[in-house]
Amino acid sequence: MEKQVNKDHYNFKAYSHLGRWASYFFQLEQVFSFNPASILEIGVGDRVFGDYIKNNTDIKYISADVAEDLKPDVVASVTALPFTDGEFDVSCAFEVLEHIPFDSFEDALREMARVSKKAVIISLPHFGPSCELSFKIPFIKRVKLAFKLPFHPIHAWNGEHYFEIGKKGYEVGEIRNVLRKDFVIQKDFVPFENQYHHFFVLVPKK
Repeated sequence: MEKQVNKDHYNFKAYSHLGRWASYFFQLEQVFSFNPASILEIGVGDRVFGDYIKNNTDIKYISADVAEDLKPDVVASVTALPFTDGEFDVSCAFEVLEHIPFDSFEDALREMARVSKKAVIISLPHFGPSCELSFKIPFIKRVKLAFKLPFHPIHAWNGEHYFEIGKKGYEVGEIRNVLRKDFVIQKDFVPFENQYHHFFVLVPKK
């Protein structure tokens, strides 16, 4: 695996938006639900997730990335992690696995499962025009409704993403079938606040 972007890709103005920050909340929420003592994050990105854990918890946190200029704790590919079996409670990869060829997707998942005792948590880009409705009435809980229109174009390589959920051949049902080979899908959701990020909380089959 080779790096695709330089460090300046994660510049705040170019990279950050409200939906991405909403995703950080769900990343942390899902990881913390397992009360982990140790976490492996694949892909350093802009370090928001990792820095929060390191600065606000006592959880052991290790990052792995192929991009040396991002200064991960370990320079390594997700398909060949230099860790022992079950070394971490949870391993996670948020908006990362689409950056490797789809024929390596299962290998990456199995490698993450190998080093994880409790869970593997990932998010992937989910293409599709979405319809969203949110309204709030005093004294009643906010109502949120969202769904994607059934539009499945052929995915075109853009220099970064080898695939996206919702594109032809990568419909969400096909992705779930791949995941179920080695995992029990404990949770499977798209946050209302970011309709482009699809989360999967996976428990490895033993």
